[in-house]
Amino acid sequence: MPSQHPKIKTLIKMSPIVLRSRICSHKCSSKIINRRAFSSGVDSSSSIPSKETVIASQSILSDQSPVPHPPPAPETFPPASGGKIWSFLKYGLLGAVTGTVGYAGYLSYKCSYEEVDQKAKALRAAASYAPSEDSSAIDKYRGLLYSAAMTVPAKALESYLDLRRLVEENVLEFTEPTSDKLLPDLHPQEQHVFTLVLDLNETLLYTDWKRERGWRTFKRPGVDAFLEHLAKFYEIVVYSDQMNMYVDPVCERLDPNHCIRYRLSRGDTKYQNGKHYRDLSKLNRNPAKILYT
Repeated sequence: MPSQHPKIKTLIKMSPIVLRSRICSHKCSSKIINRRAFSSGVDSSSSIPSKETVIASQSILSDQSPVPHPPPAPETFPPASGGKIWSFLKYGLLGAVTGTVGYAGYLSYKCSYEEVDQKAKALRAAASYAPSEDSSAIDKYRGLLYSAAMTVPAKALESYLDLRRLVEENVLEFTEPTSDKLLPDLHPQEQHVFTLVLDLNETLLYTDWKRERGWRTFKRPGVDAFLEHLAKFYEIVVYSDQMNMYVDPVCERLDPNHCIRYRLSRGDTKYQNGKHYRDLSKLNRNPAKILYT
């Protein structure tokens, strides 16, 4: 057998190794290609869109209805200066009225009608001020301005006095006795007689209340003999702070002999500080000859 070249021997020895490497590389490349093909086949079906689902952007925009835009906000303008002036005048007038009413209440509480009328004379004189003929034009103008400025307070004070006089007249009907002379004039032959004023509830009667029977009114012991005896020497007057609808029927049953000359009820008393007082000065009798019990 002829001898071979050493290079050929090395090639023959290396050929199976090269062949194995190539085969391995071919197998690896084929696996990679198959994997890519498999993955591309899966994705291709999902990534390739169908022609039916493709819609032009212009058609989408044309199908959509236009979105309404909100109306623009109204323009705000700064408030006019006239509103500030009006509010200033309004609050100023309100303060003036409040001060006037408060001052009128203070006068009503602190001063009587006669005192307020006396103090109002200076204001009336200021309202009727008239400058002299010899004064200058400036003085006349100042006098007219002063008189005009004092006219409104003077008129307001006059209105207050008229209103107060009317209110006091109506209030006096309820707080003062019905007359300045509660009893008629005494007969001339009886000028020496003393007047005995008796309280109906405290002197002649007493009232008792029990749960079983309610209120009961009883005569005090010896009332009949007491009235008959004293009627010979005194002018007997019953003065009560109860209503006349109570006083009259009670006196009718209490005094069948008419020893009591006169009956005075709540309308003849003076109302002050929530109580009714018996005003003996309105009895039309000499105070030195009045006995009260």
